[in-house]
Amino acid sequence: MRVLLLGADGFIGRRVADRLLADQDLTVTVLGRRDSADIRFDLTAGSPGALARFLDAAAPQVVINCAGATYGTSRALIKANTLAVATVCEAIRRSREPARLVHVGSAAEYGPMPAGVPIPEGAEPRPVGPYGVSKLAGTELVITSGLDAAVLRVFDVVGPGSPTASLFGRLAEGLRRALEQHERVVRMPDLSGYRDFVDVRDVARAIQAAAVSAATGVINIGSGHAVRAREAAQLLVRASGFEGSISEDARQVLVPSQVVTDLHQQPRVVEPRAVVEPVQWRQADVRTARDRLGWRTLVPLEESLADIWMETACRV
Repeated sequence: MRVLLLGADGFIGRRVADRLLADQDLTVTVLGRRDSADIRFDLTAGSPGALARFLDAAAPQVVINCAGATYGTSRALIKANTLAVATVCEAIRRSREPARLVHVGSAAEYGPMPAGVPIPEGAEPRPVGPYGVSKLAGTELVITSGLDAAVLRVFDVVGPGSPTASLFGRLAEGLRRALEQHERVVRMPDLSGYRDFVDVRDVARAIQAAAVSAATGVINIGSGHAVRAREAAQLLVRASGFEGSISEDARQVLVPSQVVTDLHQQPRVVEPRAVVEPVQWRQADVRTARDRLGWRTLVPLEESLADIWMETACRV
């Protein structure tokens, strides 16, 4: 099977690329703006017609879109998460042999939901902030495109490679600094919210499963369990051996960790921004993923967080 991968340099995209390239039954082509891509193309600026010509040349049977932006201005987020998706959908429609599309969405599209209840795919989305709105718009473009398409609405992704601007990326860096400088307190934003943490390697397996399946529509990808962020943070603290305390600012939380990483900007350090986060509960209803993809999580949260710490501790 011939696969065209978009967003191979991102947090999730790197893991997807590793899985696909290890499968001898797949021929993988990477499209992106960087020199490492097989096909150089900017999804936020290129036209659907130009992209359709590349599709005709590569003749993929499946297009996997892991590209997008998590941080930036509202305009930048709309360009990366909505306009780029429109370009991909239109290019596939114009191509000689329209490919199947697997698009990576985000649980941020749901917005606030009732606590204590798993979120099904049929829940009415109520995103807050430009990121969730731009991702939901991208999802709507895919599912109304008329294409053979699936959207994997991924919940809170953790594991090795986590961005330093993410919740556990920031905590791991804080713990390392505290251990090096013999500090007793690591300051973090509010950790009272509940999240459905899923390992990036499990997410990559789900994307691969969706690529070779006939499943269409929106499919939640998560662990199916809600864990208080504070309890998850303590797992990372124990992995690090830090014996001090975590000080939380109840008025602020991190910009939430999202599932896609910007493919179209040059690599840069993104400083976390403290904002009020109105979403206190995320738990995926994962029955659709289990029934239609034959997928379930394999990596426990403890292992995901231990791997984050190991990576951070070994970073030079």
